[in-house]
Amino acid sequence: MLLGLASPLLPCRPAGGVPDTASTPLEVAPGLWVMPGRMEEATPANLDAIANIGFICGAEATAVIDPGGSLAHGRLLRRAIEACGAPPVRYLVLTHVHPDHSMGAAAFADLAPEVIGHARLPEALAQRSAYYAAVLEREMGSAAAGSHALVPTRLVEDHAEIDLGGRRLELQAHPPAHTDHDLSLRDSASGMLWLSDLLFVDRMPALDGDLLGWLRLLDGLRRETAPGAVPGHGPPVVPWPQAAEPLVGYLAALRDGIRAAIAAGIGLAEAPARVAVEAAAQWRLAEQYHGRNVIAAYRQLEWE
Repeated sequence: MLLGLASPLLPCRPAGGVPDTASTPLEVAPGLWVMPGRMEEATPANLDAIANIGFICGAEATAVIDPGGSLAHGRLLRRAIEACGAPPVRYLVLTHVHPDHSMGAAAFADLAPEVIGHARLPEALAQRSAYYAAVLEREMGSAAAGSHALVPTRLVEDHAEIDLGGRRLELQAHPPAHTDHDLSLRDSASGMLWLSDLLFVDRMPALDGDLLGWLRLLDGLRRETAPGAVPGHGPPVVPWPQAAEPLVGYLAALRDGIRAAIAAGIGLAEAPARVAVEAAAQWRLAEQYHGRNVIAAYRQLEWE
């Protein structure tokens, strides 16, 4: 039975415990660990530990799935992996470019893992890395020191697999959705889906790709069976596909509201205050992200 859906989650604590600024990895299925992110924006106190990250262990190797939002966050994850007695970290999967998922990669650089990402991830890193580093320094000050992503050494065009020793991770590259370079995976041992930011729960989603593409992708993903899924933000594990319904509802409200606004002659400047306002109110951090989502989606849909 999947841990976390019907039984207590099992914690793994580094020696001496984990500081208040970080979460503790939880074993949501045998050998599959998630360090839950905080429902906050990046601050010096939380180390940008705001996304769900973690690791999966096989008999011979461990794969890190998103290394965290800062060097300090990544180091906490690495210490937790070591405390669990996990096999060597040989793979580091970057599900997308966003800093809360990628900037902790520096903590694993000396291990020289195979760094795996979507075929379009290198372009996104080249375009955004300097900007993200500057933003992280602005938000976190000296706590951001040394934080950076690692350039992928293996690119996924469509489908790929990792063998951890008696455990396969099936990687899937997706067309534009949450971003234009989303990568998800399925764990062969547990059947779990690790969807990262293709799935937001409770925290307002961030649209950085293609609204219609995201809805199409979720429609397809919801037809897949799985005992549970790891979202990029929200609880460490959620029922699948039920947990996707609020996200689909919000994105659909965004789509329909923008189409109606365009038809009514409501301009881009007015749209954030008038489109899908009720749907947005159900999400945490809506004030920070809903307006951005409306603007991004409006610019896409005005050319339909």
